[in-house]
Amino acid sequence: MAAVDTSDSFVRLPERVTLQEAVQVLDELNQALAKLPGAQVTLDASGLQVFDTSAVAVLLTLRSNLLAQGKKLSVDGWPQRLADLVKLYGVSELLAA
Repeated sequence: MAAVDTSDSFVRLPERVTLQEAVQVLDELNQALAKLPGAQVTLDASGLQVFDTSAVAVLLTLRSNLLAQGKKLSVDGWPQRLADLVKLYGVSELLAA
């Protein structure tokens, strides 16, 4: 599995987030986003290519974890299929897809 990619201002999702990788990806994202400064952190989803509904669960859990730290999650670069899944599950207001 490709590791989560980070920069000074955002964190990039790996190419693959399925049930098999979900726990590891969530752990890596929690660590990487916690290091970003500021109350608003950005996750770049544009590189995500292989995913299932586990990606939605990862994003929701990540959002909850960040809220507990006083931070807000912003997601950029939504793949259309992921945005469709978020809407299908009725959580687009939580994730702003």
